[in-house]
Amino acid sequence: MTTITTDDGVKLNVRLDGDPGKPSVLLSNSLGTDLGMWDGQIEILTRHFQVIRYDPRGHGESEGPDGDYTISRLGRDAVCVLKGIGIERAAVCGVSMGGMIGMWLGAHAPERVTRLALCNTAAKLGPPDMWQTRIGTVRSHGMAAIADQVVARWFTEPFQARAPETVDRIRAMLLSTSPAGYTGCCAAIRDMDQTRDLRRISAPVLVVAGADDPATPPEQGEAIAAAVSGAELDVFPECAHLSNIEQEARFNDRVPAFLADL
Repeated sequence: MTTITTDDGVKLNVRLDGDPGKPSVLLSNSLGTDLGMWDGQIEILTRHFQVIRYDPRGHGESEGPDGDYTISRLGRDAVCVLKGIGIERAAVCGVSMGGMIGMWLGAHAPERVTRLALCNTAAKLGPPDMWQTRIGTVRSHGMAAIADQVVARWFTEPFQARAPETVDRIRAMLLSTSPAGYTGCCAAIRDMDQTRDLRRISAPVLVVAGADDPATPPEQGEAIAAAVSGAELDVFPECAHLSNIEQEARFNDRVPAFLADL
């Protein structure tokens, strides 16, 4: 583990795995998780890459100031991570909020991005009052007040039944997330609209969607793929929101090969 400091003074937790002589891939987490969400991808990704993982501000072991964040702030944090460890360009893979950060990088820091995997994500995700209600609930009652509702959207019921230990591990990540960091990121998603920016993305893009994802339904992924020239779309069956966990084998077969351009 290492720590980098952003341009506004926030310390972010970063982990590097693999050979630094290989190309780099940056992994960006979903809302309410830490960098451990990617444990199932590290073995295969390190065959091709040096893997860079980081906790977004207010998540895991990263600092999280009070107040609303923006998607541009979260995107600049990712740039700060790359700068802080001396990486000029990387493939980028993000799930949910991490995919939103990936879109921002592709549109606003294209010189930093070689290829993009945008998974279980959306360019705009409303309605705003839903996010505001969630923010109010967490600020008043803490993370436990939303845990059951959120986890039910992250995984299908069959997966929850057959993999309870995995579900409990991810639930623990959510419960340990700083309320300030979580609500700050909720505000960033509430206010985000990257629909026009999608046309600016020039890197090769793979969009992954879950056929049973209630948080970012397949039509959200379809809209991204339609807006980005040449983008590929893969809809995973029997999959809700965290595709890299629920459909780990399929994800590991499809996404690393795309990122490595195999």
